[in-house]
Amino acid sequence: YTEVIFGKGHTYRAGTVGTLANKTAYGYVKHYFDDKNESKRKCEINRLATGCEGVRRTTGQHPGGIIVLPHGEEIYTFTPVQRPANDMTTNIITTHFDYHAIDHNLLKLDILGHQDPTMIRMLQDLTGIDPVKDIPLDSKETMSLFQNTKALGIEPKDILDCPLGALGVPEFGTDFAMQMLLDTKPEGLSDLVRIAGLAHGTDVWLGNAQTLILEGKATIRTAICTRDDIMIYLIEKGLDEGESFKIMESVRKGKGLTDEWVEHMEAHGVPDWYIWSCKKIKYMFPKAHAVAYVMTSFRIAYCKVNYPEAFYATYFTTKVDDFDIELITSGIDNVKERLNQIKELGTKATTKENSQYTILEVVVEMYARGIEFMHIDLYESDAKDFKIYGPKKILPPMVSLQGMGENAALSVVDARKDGKFLSKEDLIKRTKLSKTVVEKLSEHGALDGMSEKNQLSFF
Repeated sequence: YTEVIFGKGHTYRAGTVGTLANKTAYGYVKHYFDDKNESKRKCEINRLATGCEGVRRTTGQHPGGIIVLPHGEEIYTFTPVQRPANDMTTNIITTHFDYHAIDHNLLKLDILGHQDPTMIRMLQDLTGIDPVKDIPLDSKETMSLFQNTKALGIEPKDILDCPLGALGVPEFGTDFAMQMLLDTKPEGLSDLVRIAGLAHGTDVWLGNAQTLILEGKATIRTAICTRDDIMIYLIEKGLDEGESFKIMESVRKGKGLTDEWVEHMEAHGVPDWYIWSCKKIKYMFPKAHAVAYVMTSFRIAYCKVNYPEAFYATYFTTKVDDFDIELITSGIDNVKERLNQIKELGTKATTKENSQYTILEVVVEMYARGIEFMHIDLYESDAKDFKIYGPKKILPPMVSLQGMGENAALSVVDARKDGKFLSKEDLIKRTKLSKTVVEKLSEHGALDGMSEKNQLSFF
């Protein structure tokens, strides 16, 4: 799309250069001498490894980086171009030099994907509402999700003692974010913006703002939450505008304060705790970024209260890779048992298990609100998206069955257009399903009454 905007030949993927890391280089040198049957001292191996470190190993591409060329310029003025990793079959063209070497001269756009707008779009399609015009950002009912569970019509004991209704709401659904909500007790949207700023910074909340709030030295409204807070506060205190900006930029990059700045701040009545806080910060979020996140999260939270089926269908669609429909339809007691198993693993739990834990928490909440999953339907289920199947019922997609790949699921959706499947044999013949997946579908109850082979009727 950037090529459409700026014109062909003016946009290139930002290239990256993969270099040799110290440990890999050490392995190369060691294996070299092993192959030659030579014994070398560790210091000599280290010396040679250090010489190899940083040598180009391969090339790649930035996941969302696009280099934009000014009109009237040729790319070769700045860098040669190439296909990544010498793959001549790909149509992607990247800059040959690592983009860091040229991003001071050329514009680089960072166009990374984000789940929140995807959720908003799906909610719009499912409900028919315009998320910008139809969702009020001052809804007290929606705001209450960040304070308690009342708006959901359930008690914390119904959802494994989770005290808030923020499960599944982007930016606020994790244990870390919910603990922040409990500590700061937000009262409105501006407080949520401040919390989002704290959550995305480095050394801004833990051991910093959290400590100051618990000690009573600061509140959620006076603590430093986003980088803008520093400049605005210092200007209000009477410091020079240019200096206030420089201090903010230094602090938000983790570079701290100079002695001269500290003197000026003290002379203008800036409290000691504020200066202490500035010195601890390593990275700070911009306020506009936090506002954009919170507005989207709040709109999604509004749908959670008012359009529950649409909210859960959308949420589980974004998490479908770690979704296990067999476990979930085996009963809520099995779901709770699995949650306990993952909880007992603690830090030993894998990333996939932690992701599954988050999903199962939301499943428990959904069932507590009286909404349930149906079994996969061979003729009605979508390949990848969860669907609303009437009041309080959600139909899972094909890929929610463990072992069912996206291509196999799409092949079923495509094949069923040509009529019903006569048997399991016919199903395998007309789709990309393996015997194992067909058996799983059968165990799940999606093939009830289907015979093994095609049967001819003589009458």
